[in-house]
Amino acid sequence: MNADQRKSLLADLRSAVEEVMDRSTALLQVASMVRRSANYRWVGLYDVDHRAGKVVNIVWSGPGAPEYPVFPISKGLTGVAISERRTINVADVTADPRYLMAFGTTRSEIIVPVFDDRNERVIGTIDIESAEPNAFPAEVQEVLEACCRAIQPLWKR
Repeated sequence: MNADQRKSLLADLRSAVEEVMDRSTALLQVASMVRRSANYRWVGLYDVDHRAGKVVNIVWSGPGAPEYPVFPISKGLTGVAISERRTINVADVTADPRYLMAFGTTRSEIIVPVFDDRNERVIGTIDIESAEPNAFPAEVQEVLEACCRAIQPLWKR
C-alpha cells in the first residue's frame, strides 16, 4: 500500500465514522474498506467487554463467520493484545500455540487494539487474517494502528 492509498483509506474511514448511520452498519463498512485496501482474506471487528470477561465479534468481512464469535478475554492472540495493550503481529500462526484457529489455511494474523479516550484500556480490536505468511510488515502494522485511531469513535456509539 503506497502513501496515497494509505491517505485514501484513512480519509474513507474518517468519513464512515462521521456519517450518520447505526454503529453496526458503520463498522461493517469499515471492515469492508480495510479488507479491500490490501485484498485481505478476512477482517473482523470486536468489542472487548471487560466486565463480562469476553470478546464479542461485531462484524466481519470475508468468506465466513468467525469460528469463535464470542470467547474469553484471556484467550488467543486477541487476549494477548488486550493484556499487553499492544498490536500482536504473528508471521506464522502455525508456530504460535496462542492462536485460536478460525480458518485452517490462515498463516499470519494481526490483532490491532482500539483504545479508550485516555489510551489506557483496550475497548475493541481489528483482527485481520491472511493465507500468506508474513503478510503484515511494519509499515502495514503502522497503517492499521492509524486505522484503529481513526475508527475509535465508533466504540462510543
